[in-house]
Amino acid sequence: MKYRQLGRQGLRVSEIALGSWMTDVSDQAKQDLAAQTIRLAYENGVNYFDCADVYSNGAAERFLGNVIQEFPRKELVLSSKVFFPTGKGPNDRGLSRKHIMESIDATLKNMQTDYLDLYFTHRFDPETPLAETLQALSDLVDQGKILYYGVSEWTPVQILKAQLIIQERGLHPIAVLQPEYNMFDRYIEQESMDVCGELGIGIVPFSPLAQGLLTGKYRKDQPVPAGSRATTHPRLMADELTAANLDKVEALIKMADALGTDLATFALAWALRDPRISSLITGASKPAQLQNNLKAIDLEIPKEYYPQVDKLFGFEKFVREI
Repeated sequence: MKYRQLGRQGLRVSEIALGSWMTDVSDQAKQDLAAQTIRLAYENGVNYFDCADVYSNGAAERFLGNVIQEFPRKELVLSSKVFFPTGKGPNDRGLSRKHIMESIDATLKNMQTDYLDLYFTHRFDPETPLAETLQALSDLVDQGKILYYGVSEWTPVQILKAQLIIQERGLHPIAVLQPEYNMFDRYIEQESMDVCGELGIGIVPFSPLAQGLLTGKYRKDQPVPAGSRATTHPRLMADELTAANLDKVEALIKMADALGTDLATFALAWALRDPRISSLITGASKPAQLQNNLKAIDLEIPKEYYPQVDKLFGFEKFVREI
Protein backbone atom coordinates (compact mmCIF):
# COMPACT_ATOMS: atom_id res chain seq x y z
CA MET A 1 0.00 0.00 0.00
CA LYS A 2 1.02 3.58 -0.58
CA TYR A 3 0.01 6.46 1.68
CA ARG A 4 -0.44 10.18 1.13
CA GLN A 5 -0.68 13.19 3.39
CA LEU A 6 -4.16 14.52 4.02
CA GLY A 7 -3.48 17.94 2.53
CA ARG A 8 -1.14 19.77 4.90
CA GLN A 9 -2.26 17.76 7.92
CA GLY A 10 0.09 15.28 9.53
CA LEU A 11 -2.35 12.42 8.94
CA ARG A 12 -1.45 9.82 6.32
CA VAL A 13 -4.17 7.84 4.54
CA SER A 14 -4.02 4.87 2.19
CA GLU A 15 -4.38 5.79 -1.48
CA ILE A 16 -7.32 3.40 -1.68
CA ALA A 17 -9.98 3.66 1.04
CA LEU A 18 -12.98 1.44 1.64
CA GLY A 19 -16.39 3.09 1.82
CA SER A 20 -19.64 1.72 3.24
CA TRP A 21 -22.21 3.47 1.08
CA MET A 22 -23.16 0.35 -0.86
CA THR A 23 -22.39 -2.18 1.89
CA ASP A 24 -25.30 -4.63 2.02
CA VAL A 25 -25.93 -5.93 5.53
CA SER A 26 -29.46 -7.21 4.88
CA ASP A 27 -28.68 -10.85 5.65
CA GLN A 28 -25.96 -12.96 7.24
CA ALA A 29 -24.43 -14.15 3.98
CA LYS A 30 -23.98 -10.57 2.75
CA GLN A 31 -22.59 -9.51 6.11
CA ASP A 32 -20.04 -12.32 5.96
CA LEU A 33 -18.95 -11.22 2.49
CA ALA A 34 -18.68 -7.59 3.58
CA ALA A 35 -16.64 -8.57 6.63
CA GLN A 36 -14.26 -10.56 4.43
CA THR A 37 -13.80 -7.46 2.26
CA ILE A 38 -12.99 -5.27 5.27
CA ARG A 39 -10.47 -7.81 6.55
CA LEU A 40 -8.85 -8.07 3.13
CA ALA A 41 -8.57 -4.29 2.96
CA TYR A 42 -6.83 -4.16 6.35
CA GLU A 43 -4.49 -7.03 5.43
CA ASN A 44 -3.46 -5.13 2.30
CA GLY A 45 -2.64 -1.92 4.14
CA VAL A 46 -5.88 0.01 3.74
CA ASN A 47 -6.14 2.18 6.84
CA TYR A 48 -8.98 4.51 5.84
CA PHE A 49 -12.56 3.29 6.30
CA ASP A 50 -15.42 5.67 5.51
CA CYS A 51 -19.02 5.52 6.67
CA ALA A 52 -22.04 7.76 7.42
CA ASP A 53 -24.83 7.74 9.96
CA VAL A 54 -27.52 7.39 7.28
CA TYR A 55 -26.00 4.44 5.45
CA SER A 56 -28.52 1.60 5.95
CA ASN A 57 -30.16 3.73 8.66
CA GLY A 58 -27.18 3.35 10.99
CA ALA A 59 -26.67 -0.36 10.35
CA ALA A 60 -23.55 0.31 8.27
CA GLU A 61 -21.90 2.16 11.16
CA ARG A 62 -22.78 -0.63 13.58
CA PHE A 63 -21.56 -3.31 11.19
CA LEU A 64 -18.25 -1.56 10.52
CA GLY A 65 -17.87 -0.91 14.24
CA ASN A 66 -18.23 -4.60 15.00
CA VAL A 67 -15.73 -5.78 12.39
CA ILE A 68 -12.99 -3.26 13.20
CA GLN A 69 -12.84 -4.46 16.80
CA GLU A 70 -10.50 -7.10 15.36
CA PHE A 71 -7.89 -4.45 14.52
CA PRO A 72 -5.74 -2.08 16.61
CA ARG A 73 -7.61 1.24 16.76
CA LYS A 74 -4.44 3.29 16.32
CA GLU A 75 -3.85 1.72 12.90
CA LEU A 76 -7.20 2.88 11.53
CA VAL A 77 -8.46 6.13 10.07
CA LEU A 78 -12.21 6.11 10.63
CA SER A 79 -14.67 8.63 9.25
CA SER A 80 -18.39 9.24 9.27
CA LYS A 81 -20.77 12.03 8.28
CA VAL A 82 -23.62 14.16 9.56
CA PHE A 83 -26.42 16.07 7.80
CA PHE A 84 -29.16 13.86 6.38
CA PRO A 85 -32.21 12.94 8.48
CA THR A 86 -31.67 10.30 11.15
CA GLY A 87 -35.17 10.57 12.61
CA LYS A 88 -38.58 12.20 12.15
CA GLY A 89 -38.03 15.14 14.50
CA PRO A 90 -37.43 18.70 13.23
CA ASN A 91 -33.90 18.69 14.69
CA ASP A 92 -32.92 15.23 13.43
CA ARG A 93 -31.22 16.66 10.36
CA GLY A 94 -28.96 19.44 9.12
CA LEU A 95 -25.86 21.00 10.63
CA SER A 96 -27.20 22.71 13.74
CA ARG A 97 -25.10 22.48 16.88
CA LYS A 98 -27.80 20.31 18.43
CA HIS A 99 -27.86 17.78 15.60
CA ILE A 100 -24.07 17.65 15.28
CA MET A 101 -23.53 17.08 19.01
CA GLU A 102 -26.21 14.39 19.22
CA SER A 103 -25.13 12.72 16.00
CA ILE A 104 -21.47 12.34 16.93
CA ASP A 105 -22.41 10.60 20.17
CA ALA A 106 -24.68 8.18 18.30
CA THR A 107 -21.98 7.51 15.71
CA LEU A 108 -19.29 6.85 18.32
CA LYS A 109 -21.63 4.41 20.04
CA ASN A 110 -22.46 2.69 16.75
CA MET A 111 -18.80 2.34 15.78
CA GLN A 112 -17.65 1.37 19.28
CA THR A 113 -14.87 3.93 19.40
CA ASP A 114 -13.97 6.92 21.56
CA TYR A 115 -13.16 9.17 18.62
CA LEU A 116 -13.32 9.54 14.84
CA ASP A 117 -10.27 10.52 12.85
CA LEU A 118 -12.41 12.41 10.32
CA TYR A 119 -15.95 13.78 10.61
CA PHE A 120 -17.67 15.20 7.54
CA THR A 121 -20.64 17.43 6.92
CA HIS A 122 -22.46 15.27 4.38
CA ARG A 123 -23.76 18.36 2.55
CA PHE A 124 -23.97 22.14 3.06
CA ASP A 125 -26.83 23.37 5.26
CA PRO A 126 -28.23 26.71 4.04
CA GLU A 127 -30.68 26.83 6.96
CA THR A 128 -28.03 26.91 9.71
CA PRO A 129 -25.59 29.80 10.22
CA LEU A 130 -22.22 28.70 8.93
CA ALA A 131 -20.49 29.99 12.06
CA GLU A 132 -22.71 27.76 14.23
CA THR A 133 -21.72 24.66 12.25
CA LEU A 134 -18.01 25.46 12.22
CA GLN A 135 -17.94 26.30 15.93
CA ALA A 136 -19.61 22.98 16.77
CA LEU A 137 -17.15 21.00 14.65
CA SER A 138 -14.16 22.85 16.09
CA ASP A 139 -15.50 22.20 19.59
CA LEU A 140 -15.63 18.47 18.82
CA VAL A 141 -11.93 18.60 18.03
CA ASP A 142 -11.30 20.32 21.38
CA GLN A 143 -13.38 17.65 23.11
CA GLY A 144 -11.35 14.87 21.50
CA LYS A 145 -14.38 13.27 19.86
CA ILE A 146 -12.91 13.93 16.41
CA LEU A 147 -9.36 14.64 15.31
CA TYR A 148 -10.11 16.48 12.06
CA TYR A 149 -13.27 17.63 10.32
CA GLY A 150 -14.15 17.99 6.67
CA VAL A 151 -16.93 18.82 4.25
CA SER A 152 -18.55 16.95 1.38
CA GLU A 153 -19.82 18.48 -1.84
CA TRP A 154 -19.27 22.08 -0.69
CA THR A 155 -18.60 24.65 -3.39
CA PRO A 156 -15.38 26.69 -3.49
CA VAL A 157 -17.34 29.78 -2.39
CA GLN A 158 -18.77 27.93 0.61
CA ILE A 159 -15.31 26.71 1.58
CA LEU A 160 -13.85 30.21 1.28
CA LYS A 161 -16.68 31.70 3.35
CA ALA A 162 -15.97 29.08 5.98
CA GLN A 163 -12.27 29.93 5.89
CA LEU A 164 -13.01 33.58 6.73
CA ILE A 165 -15.05 32.55 9.77
CA ILE A 166 -12.37 30.09 10.85
CA GLN A 167 -9.73 32.81 10.68
CA GLU A 168 -11.89 35.37 12.47
CA ARG A 169 -12.76 33.01 15.33
CA GLY A 170 -9.49 31.10 15.53
CA LEU A 171 -11.22 27.76 14.93
CA HIS A 172 -9.68 24.46 13.93
CA PRO A 173 -9.43 24.42 10.12
CA ILE A 174 -11.25 22.35 7.53
CA ALA A 175 -8.91 19.45 6.90
CA VAL A 176 -10.50 17.58 4.03
CA LEU A 177 -13.03 17.75 1.19
CA GLN A 178 -15.02 14.70 0.04
CA PRO A 179 -16.43 15.42 -3.44
CA GLU A 180 -17.60 13.20 -6.26
CA TYR A 181 -14.81 12.81 -8.80
CA ASN A 182 -14.23 10.55 -11.79
CA MET A 183 -13.65 10.78 -15.52
CA PHE A 184 -17.32 11.57 -16.11
CA ASP A 185 -17.54 14.21 -13.37
CA ARG A 186 -14.51 16.52 -13.12
CA TYR A 187 -16.12 19.64 -11.69
CA ILE A 188 -13.58 19.88 -8.86
CA GLU A 189 -10.82 20.50 -11.39
CA GLN A 190 -12.34 23.88 -12.26
CA GLU A 191 -11.84 25.57 -8.87
CA SER A 192 -12.17 23.23 -5.90
CA MET A 193 -8.80 21.53 -6.31
CA ASP A 194 -7.03 24.88 -6.53
CA VAL A 195 -8.81 26.20 -3.44
CA CYS A 196 -8.02 23.05 -1.48
CA GLY A 197 -4.41 23.13 -2.59
CA GLU A 198 -4.07 26.75 -1.49
CA LEU A 199 -5.65 26.10 1.93
CA GLY A 200 -3.92 22.78 2.55
CA ILE A 201 -7.17 20.82 2.47
CA GLY A 202 -6.92 17.14 1.51
CA ILE A 203 -9.26 15.67 -1.10
CA VAL A 204 -10.78 12.20 -0.73
CA PRO A 205 -13.23 11.68 -3.61
CA PHE A 206 -16.13 9.26 -3.58
CA SER A 207 -17.52 7.42 -6.61
CA PRO A 208 -14.18 7.31 -8.49
CA LEU A 209 -15.66 4.54 -10.66
CA ALA A 210 -18.81 6.54 -11.47
CA GLN A 211 -21.11 4.14 -9.63
CA GLY A 212 -19.82 1.21 -11.66
CA LEU A 213 -19.85 2.85 -15.08
CA LEU A 214 -16.03 2.79 -15.09
CA THR A 215 -15.72 -0.86 -14.09
CA GLY A 216 -16.38 -2.23 -17.56
CA LYS A 217 -19.38 -4.27 -16.45
CA TYR A 218 -21.72 -2.12 -18.53
CA ARG A 219 -21.01 -2.48 -22.24
CA LYS A 220 -22.63 -1.13 -25.36
CA ASP A 221 -25.24 -3.43 -26.95
CA GLN A 222 -24.91 -5.90 -24.07
CA PRO A 223 -27.54 -6.65 -21.40
CA VAL A 224 -27.13 -5.13 -17.95
CA PRO A 225 -25.59 -7.77 -15.66
CA ALA A 226 -28.09 -9.38 -13.31
CA GLY A 227 -27.76 -8.13 -9.76
CA SER A 228 -25.65 -5.11 -10.76
CA ARG A 229 -26.24 -1.67 -9.27
CA ALA A 230 -28.01 -0.53 -12.42
CA THR A 231 -30.79 -3.06 -11.82
CA THR A 232 -31.58 -1.58 -8.41
CA HIS A 233 -30.94 2.11 -9.10
CA PRO A 234 -33.15 3.35 -11.97
CA ARG A 235 -31.45 6.77 -11.98
CA LEU A 236 -28.20 5.14 -12.98
CA MET A 237 -29.95 3.41 -15.86
CA ALA A 238 -31.56 6.62 -17.06
CA ASP A 239 -28.79 9.15 -16.48
CA GLU A 240 -25.57 7.17 -16.80
CA LEU A 241 -26.04 4.24 -19.16
CA THR A 242 -26.57 6.37 -22.24
CA ALA A 243 -25.25 5.46 -25.68
CA ALA A 244 -22.81 8.39 -25.55
CA ASN A 245 -21.43 7.32 -22.17
CA LEU A 246 -21.09 3.70 -23.23
CA ASP A 247 -19.19 4.82 -26.33
CA LYS A 248 -16.73 6.54 -24.01
CA VAL A 249 -16.46 3.38 -21.92
CA GLU A 250 -15.53 1.39 -25.02
CA ALA A 251 -12.80 3.90 -25.89
CA LEU A 252 -11.45 3.77 -22.33
CA ILE A 253 -11.39 -0.01 -22.36
CA LYS A 254 -9.17 0.14 -25.44
CA MET A 255 -6.78 2.47 -23.56
CA ALA A 256 -6.73 0.11 -20.57
CA ASP A 257 -6.16 -2.89 -22.84
CA ALA A 258 -3.17 -1.15 -24.42
CA LEU A 259 -1.65 -0.85 -20.94
CA GLY A 260 -2.38 -4.46 -20.11
CA THR A 261 -4.91 -3.63 -17.43
CA ASP A 262 -8.68 -3.36 -16.89
CA LEU A 263 -10.91 -0.29 -16.97
CA ALA A 264 -11.45 -0.03 -13.19
CA THR A 265 -7.72 -0.10 -12.47
CA PHE A 266 -7.09 2.44 -15.23
CA ALA A 267 -9.83 4.78 -13.95
CA LEU A 268 -8.60 4.69 -10.35
CA ALA A 269 -4.96 5.24 -11.35
CA TRP A 270 -6.09 8.17 -13.50
CA ALA A 271 -7.88 9.75 -10.52
CA LEU A 272 -4.74 9.33 -8.40
CA ARG A 273 -2.58 11.15 -10.95
CA ASP A 274 -2.93 14.47 -9.09
CA PRO A 275 -0.99 14.66 -5.79
CA ARG A 276 -3.74 16.85 -4.31
CA ILE A 277 -5.90 13.72 -4.20
CA SER A 278 -5.15 12.11 -0.83
CA SER A 279 -7.23 8.94 -1.15
CA LEU A 280 -10.01 7.43 -3.24
CA ILE A 281 -13.08 6.12 -1.42
CA THR A 282 -14.03 2.96 -3.25
CA GLY A 283 -16.95 0.62 -2.70
CA ALA A 284 -16.58 -3.14 -2.90
CA SER A 285 -19.34 -5.64 -2.27
CA LYS A 286 -16.98 -8.59 -2.45
CA PRO A 287 -13.25 -9.23 -1.84
CA ALA A 288 -12.48 -9.77 -5.53
CA GLN A 289 -13.61 -6.23 -6.36
CA LEU A 290 -11.40 -4.74 -3.67
CA GLN A 291 -8.44 -6.86 -4.78
CA ASN A 292 -8.83 -5.48 -8.28
CA ASN A 293 -9.12 -1.89 -7.05
CA LEU A 294 -5.87 -2.22 -5.14
CA LYS A 295 -3.98 -2.79 -8.41
CA ALA A 296 -4.40 0.90 -9.19
CA ILE A 297 -1.74 1.96 -6.71
CA ASP A 298 0.96 0.31 -8.82
CA LEU A 299 -0.26 1.36 -12.26
CA GLU A 300 1.75 4.16 -13.84
CA ILE A 301 -0.24 5.71 -16.69
CA PRO A 302 1.99 7.27 -19.37
CA LYS A 303 1.37 11.02 -19.50
CA GLU A 304 0.35 10.91 -23.15
CA TYR A 305 -2.87 9.18 -22.11
CA TYR A 306 -4.08 12.19 -20.11
CA PRO A 307 -4.78 14.46 -23.10
CA GLN A 308 -6.45 11.48 -24.81
CA VAL A 309 -8.88 11.21 -21.89
CA ASP A 310 -9.44 14.98 -21.93
CA LYS A 311 -10.25 14.88 -25.64
CA LEU A 312 -12.58 11.90 -25.26
CA PHE A 313 -14.65 13.77 -22.67
CA GLY A 314 -14.23 17.20 -24.21
CA PHE A 315 -12.75 18.47 -20.95
CA GLU A 316 -11.06 21.85 -20.73
CA LYS A 317 -10.38 23.80 -17.57
CA PHE A 318 -12.26 27.07 -17.86
CA VAL A 319 -10.10 30.12 -18.36
CA ARG A 320 -11.72 33.37 -19.33
CA GLU A 321 -9.89 35.08 -22.12
CA ILE A 322 -9.59 38.84 -21.75
